[in-house]
Amino acid sequence: MAEPLAKLGCFASDTTQEKTKGNLKMAFYENVMIIRPDVTPAQAEAIAKKFAEVVEANEGKMIKTENWKLRTLAYRIKKHKKGHYIMLGFEGNGNTVNEVERQQRYSDDILRFLSIQVEELTAEPSIMMTQKPVRERGSRPMANRASEA
Repeated sequence: MAEPLAKLGCFASDTTQEKTKGNLKMAFYENVMIIRPDVTPAQAEAIAKKFAEVVEANEGKMIKTENWKLRTLAYRIKKHKKGHYIMLGFEGNGNTVNEVERQQRYSDDILRFLSIQVEELTAEPSIMMTQKPVRERGSRPMANRASEA
């Protein structure tokens, strides 16, 4: 396989260096993180701001940040039943995503995180922000219980 590349005047190692050295393609990403429930909402916002700064420091551009508030988890994660959900929407390259995820991995306040690449990203609120909140189980008003008896 080295011969055909040699005829073109390059080797396999040259092509891999071009990919890592040159400008990497910018793409849109969404990163959702679940923060421990014992963290105050103000601290959760500060954590989101810290990761927004990480994006900016690594050639990225923040498009939106959404706080989905404290939500009940589908199953326990590290002995927690609830968590603060924060979504970051940004434009960046692979190095930007790698650095954000690396710092999230080492943060003790973050239970889980997920980064995905999306086709387009707008500053409009996501579907999580537009839907009305789900009632917690057993949170029926007391007036309804009194009328049933």
